[in-house]
Amino acid sequence: MNGLKLHADLLHGQKTGIFLDQRENYIAAARYGRGRALDCFTSAAGFAMHLAASCTSVEAIDSSEASLRVARMNCDANGVSNVELREADVFELLAGYATAHKRFDTVVLDPPAFAKSRPSLEAAIRGYSEINRRALELLGSGGILVTCSCSHHLSEAALLEIVATASLDTGRKLRVLERRMQAQDHPVLLTVPETLYLKCLILEVI
Repeated sequence: MNGLKLHADLLHGQKTGIFLDQRENYIAAARYGRGRALDCFTSAAGFAMHLAASCTSVEAIDSSEASLRVARMNCDANGVSNVELREADVFELLAGYATAHKRFDTVVLDPPAFAKSRPSLEAAIRGYSEINRRALELLGSGGILVTCSCSHHLSEAALLEIVATASLDTGRKLRVLERRMQAQDHPVLLTVPETLYLKCLILEVI
């Protein structure tokens, strides 16, 4: 995919671990990524490996040891040496980094679906709000935020509102660089709203 060799754990992985619907968003993120990058919920290191080409270093975080093993195989298979893989709870790590005033130039948020059903939407919004606010606290002027949601119950408008609120809470003024969705081979049917499930926003702190 995109010139990279990727491993898939077909028996025990989360789906295949190769997220083809993010294929075009990986390339877009690499186009804007720079400096020190933080890739949250990295899974098999899809975003991390693409960012490695345009960033000086990438810290890739996931809570799943099994996913990180596949991520390491992927990095090794492609000769990617500037990605550091860490097993951690992303919520705890972001809170700790914000408290410690850590700084990154690029932050990617690609969490699993927080809202798998409509009754869980309220709790999901709290989760998305928390990680976006914490991510913005790690970015200074010129910083790039790539934030995604694969919950079809959460609309793009809702995600934009979440990020806008986070920007006000953190005093970060954001410019929208791109509003993206799933790759073109995952078609969207106008009268079937569930088919537009993946949202990807690329924003710059100004």
